[in-house]
Amino acid sequence: MNKYVSTIGGIGPTSSDAVHFHRTELGPIMSLYGRMVAAGEWRDYGISPLKDVAIFSIFRRAAEHPIYRIEKRPKLRRAQGEYAVIGMDGRILKRGHDLVSVLRVLERKLIRIVD
Repeated sequence: MNKYVSTIGGIGPTSSDAVHFHRTELGPIMSLYGRMVAAGEWRDYGISPLKDVAIFSIFRRAAEHPIYRIEKRPKLRRAQGEYAVIGMDGRILKRGHDLVSVLRVLERKLIRIVD
């Protein structure tokens, strides 16, 4: 059976093979995203379900590289944790087992904006 289907961007994994964010995971992410959009810091996002990782990319402007990536890697669940926030330069800002605690690294940036 063919595990790949043709997509607009080329060939990618079928949706059954790809890693996705669950609705309970998207709730805290979208809540933070909404607050940062209201503060004028973020403007756009993209979700990429890939074979080994699901990526939520955050953009300041629509036509640029993401300033942050929130990644879910289920294979790292038993090691460092399956969730990570990665900066524009590729550094891992926070990694862990609990998504809400990992997102706190971005919450601190919202507190600085309001002050």
